[in-house]
Amino acid sequence: MNIRINYIKSIASDFPSAMVVYLVALPLCLGIALGSNTPLFSGIIAGIVGGIVIGLLSGSHKSVSGPAAGLTAIVVAAIALLPSFEAFLVSVFICGVIQLILGFAHAGVIGDYIPKSVIKGMLAAIGIILILKQMPHFVGYDKDYIGDQTFLQQNSENTFTGILSALNSITPTAILIGAMCLAFQFLWGSFAERKQGWIKLIPAPLLVVLIGIGINEIVKIQSIAYGLRTEHLVNIPVANSAKEFFSFFTFPDWEAFANKPVWISGVTLALVASLETLLGIEATDNLDPHKRITPTNRELKAQGVGNMISGLIGGIPLTSVVVRSSANINAGAKTKMSTIFHGIFLLLSVAFVPQILKIIPLSALAAILIYTGYKLAKPALFKDFYKKGWDQFLPFVATVIIILLTDLLVGVLAGLAIGLFFSARSNYKTAVFIVNDNNNYLIRLRKDVSILNKRGIKSKLNNVPAKSNVLIDVTKADYIDRDIIEIINDFAKLAPARDVNVELKTEGHNDHRFGKPKVQAEFSKNGVAV
Repeated sequence: MNIRINYIKSIASDFPSAMVVYLVALPLCLGIALGSNTPLFSGIIAGIVGGIVIGLLSGSHKSVSGPAAGLTAIVVAAIALLPSFEAFLVSVFICGVIQLILGFAHAGVIGDYIPKSVIKGMLAAIGIILILKQMPHFVGYDKDYIGDQTFLQQNSENTFTGILSALNSITPTAILIGAMCLAFQFLWGSFAERKQGWIKLIPAPLLVVLIGIGINEIVKIQSIAYGLRTEHLVNIPVANSAKEFFSFFTFPDWEAFANKPVWISGVTLALVASLETLLGIEATDNLDPHKRITPTNRELKAQGVGNMISGLIGGIPLTSVVVRSSANINAGAKTKMSTIFHGIFLLLSVAFVPQILKIIPLSALAAILIYTGYKLAKPALFKDFYKKGWDQFLPFVATVIIILLTDLLVGVLAGLAIGLFFSARSNYKTAVFIVNDNNNYLIRLRKDVSILNKRGIKSKLNNVPAKSNVLIDVTKADYIDRDIIEIINDFAKLAPARDVNVELKTEGHNDHRFGKPKVQAEFSKNGVAV
């Protein structure tokens, strides 16, 4: 009962937030479908399913799911390989089944192993990509689809050459709309912060869209030649009847179920979509001001059901999407009702008012996405990580740069590898503590003493002079590699010949692999004093 009351109380925040997410999601759903070489309406279907179905099943309060740019290349390859779009829908269904199985198999724990520096780097990279990718649309150069996040674009340009080409093909009305809309968002943000009451509930992106439409209509009245052409406006399928609307929904060709490439595509989609979802959920939880933790296994199950339904009715595959989720959080959403409402808005708008959507300027939507990108990649974020030290800053920056030049998964994996390097390096430096006073040596093993410490320990023991006293303390070590134990045993075996007295302190040791009695036996069998 309390949960229902909270949802009801939160509607005042969730409803306008849903409108913001809807305005962000609409062009992305269309753009990603276009970039995937699938029917435009398939992207809308995925957005509707992501909002309503996954919104209902997910345990996340802020995450928003829909078609993801990260899956575009896989979808394009699958579409080219399979006999029809209907056969591809079978792959989407299979993807959902596998994700459902992964959820029950508790595969959601994978996201817990991604360092925060990498997650923050991913968020910053997405923010920068949004800014760079939307700049051409901002000035009216719409050769690439609006949801593209890849460095190498389908129109044979890349992120940077696309901007250069845009500067040579500026559409005056588009840049006027873009500049006015972007400036309005910054002004409205500072204005609304100082106000109380209903003013805070007005979604700035809705006003931005109205401003964009108004400017274009005024320009057309003054001179039709300067009005935006069709390619600079939202392009959405329009049905003239209920029968035609339902014809936009497509059903799988189950005869392709036994087709091997269909299964290969399904498995590939499941693995990549699951990884992107877990990354998206981790990023969303990081952005959530209430720091609530999403149950990841439940999320995989929700995504599985969502992709199964999407495949059954003609939608492309979907994941948790950081861009939409961050827009949801920035808009002040409090519960997952915002996600569900945005899915309902998508359904109602394409069913009943598609003609109104077709007059929305892409430059106005680009201004919304650029503002969202700025929120994700503020300069202060880079300063904060620089102050934390190189072990945090380098994985963060590497993740940002590699995602910009490749894609999200490659960048995250690279950042993870660099983060693991610094973690291993830190453990290497702190695992062994050595101090000596004249001929008295203390060698203390701490934390995890792995094979990485072998060379350092061996070198230090070889440099112990004759007629010395050596105390080896392993009480603080959680783990000791067998090679390290053998090195110490070999040193102790040869020590009497050099008149070196070796003593081993193991009291209170708690080695996870061997246990205290085993460790004592390992060392003492060669005559080390325990």
